Amino acid sequence: MQNHRLLTEACCFTLIAAGGIVYAASLPHSDMDFLNTAARIDMFEAHEGEMAQNQATRGDVKDLANALVQDYSTCYSQLARLAAKTGTTVPKGIDIAGNSTISQLVNLKGTSFDRQFAKDEVSAQRNALAVFQHEAKYGKDASVKAFASQTIPVLERDLKRAETCAGLARRT
Repeated sequence: MQNHRLLTEACCFTLIAAGGIVYAASLPHSDMDFLNTAARIDMFEAHEGEMAQNQATRGDVKDLANALVQDYSTCYSQLARLAAKTGTTVPKGIDIAGNSTISQLVNLKGTSFDRQFAKDEVSAQRNALAVFQHEAKYGKDASVKAFASQTIPVLERDLKRAETCAGLARRT
């Protein structure tokens, strides 16, 4: 009787665990690629925002940096929860040393940093927005597609902030 109960519990556990695996395997490859790409974008943008919080000299650039850290950290947390619900995982770290944009920014100070950071952010925000818009339009999994759609307004706001900062930074 004891062995039968243990075997039944083990089978139930296996079925529950397998359910997550089956769902993860059923998540379309394109949606899994999006989750991984979005996670990397979130981590890089949050890191660059933290750099700018420390290195920027202009108030508007620091404000942009603060918004990026907040927005991309929140996005990553939501993304990680979504990945867990879909039975997948997302990257938990990035190769900062291997990123040329970060390497370049590390060596800049003052208005040179502000100008380059703002310029880089316009490009980065456009790229992030394109990735999320593509998923929102062509994604297969409803929950992943909805996440992408809900994030687009935040990315659009960050792009406008970056464009404003870049315009002001060119004038200085």
